[in-house]
Amino acid sequence: MKVTQRTVRLGLAEPLRISRSVMAARDAVWLTIEHQGQRGHGEVVASVYYGLDAGAIGRLLRQAAPELVRFPDPESALDALRAGRLPPDGTPPAVTAGIESALLDLVGKCSDVPVHRLLGTLTPPAAATARTIGIVPPRRAGAQARRLARDGFSILKIKAGSPDPEDDLARVRAVRVAAPHARLLLDPNGAWSLRTAEGLLPRFAELEIEAVEQPLAPGDPEALARLAGRSPLPIIADEDAVDHDDARRLAGRVQGINVKLAKCGGVTAALRIAELIAGTATELMLGCLTASTLGIAPAVHLADRARWIDLDGHLLLADDPWTGIGGDDGTVRVSRNPGLGVRPGTRGSGDQP
Repeated sequence: MKVTQRTVRLGLAEPLRISRSVMAARDAVWLTIEHQGQRGHGEVVASVYYGLDAGAIGRLLRQAAPELVRFPDPESALDALRAGRLPPDGTPPAVTAGIESALLDLVGKCSDVPVHRLLGTLTPPAAATARTIGIVPPRRAGAQARRLARDGFSILKIKAGSPDPEDDLARVRAVRVAAPHARLLLDPNGAWSLRTAEGLLPRFAELEIEAVEQPLAPGDPEALARLAGRSPLPIIADEDAVDHDDARRLAGRVQGINVKLAKCGGVTAALRIAELIAGTATELMLGCLTASTLGIAPAVHLADRARWIDLDGHLLLADDPWTGIGGDDGTVRVSRNPGLGVRPGTRGSGDQP
C-alpha cells in the first residue's frame, strides 16, 4: 500500500463565534491510502482546542505510514486498527479517526461495498441534521433561522455563552419566532457556572429548547451529572465525554452524549460508545468539527444509530472541496456508492493529495 498526504485550507462562509473563540478558517490534512489502483481518503482537521495544528498532524501521519504499508492489504490494516495495534501508541484520536476513515473508504472501494454496509447497515442512512447559528445579534439570528427553515432545516443549534445571558435568551427568542416549528438545541460550550445554569435552564425550557449541550465548564463530570439529574431540560455531555471511559462514567446519568469521531478516535470507537450507552437513559448524539464533506462522511454512515444528528460542519464552508453527503436541504445522506461515497467537488482536487 502507498500512503500520501496533502494539507489544505478550509475557509468558512462567515466567521463562527462560540463562547470561547471565533473561527474563520481551518486547516485540514487529507490522507490517501492506495492499493491495487484504488484510493481511500480520510481527513484530519486542525483544532486549537485539541492542540493539533496541520504541522503536527502531518508529522503524526508520516510516523504512522510505515506501520500502514507493512500490511499486505487494507482489510488487515483495518483489523489491526480495530484491535488497537494501529496506529502507534499515543496517536491523538483525531489522527486515528482519519486513518480509519481512509481504510474504510479503501476497503469499501476494493470490495465494491459502501461503508454503512461494512458496518452492518443495509439501507443507506439519511437523517435531519442540526444547523448551527453562532453567537450573533438576535435580529441576525432570526434572519438566519428563517432562511434555514425555508431551506428545509427542521433542527437548529444555537450557540450560547455570551457575557450577558440575556443576549442568549434574546437570540433564542428571535430564532423561535422566526422558525416556530423547528427543534432547537442550545450549546454554551461549557461557558456557564453551575449557578448560572440553574438560573437559565428553566427560562430556556419556556422557549421549548429540546436539549442543552455541555452547559458547564468541562473538567467536573460529576457536577454535570448532578445538574442533569435535576435539570428541566435534557443535558448532553460533549467536552466532558471524550472517550469510552468518560462515557462509562456518564452513562445513565446524563440524557445524551455527543460523540465526535475526531474526539473519540473514529468509527470503531464511536460504535463502542453507542453499544455502551444502549439501553441506558443516555442517548447518542453525533457531532462534528468544522470539516469538509470528506471529514463528515464517516459519521453520516452511522446516522441511523443516533437520536440527535449535528453533522453540518461541511455546510459552514465557503467552498467545500468534496461532495456526496448532501445537507443543503437539512438532511445528510449517504449513497450506495462504494466506500464513503464522496468525490471531489468544485475544487476538483481530492484525488490528487
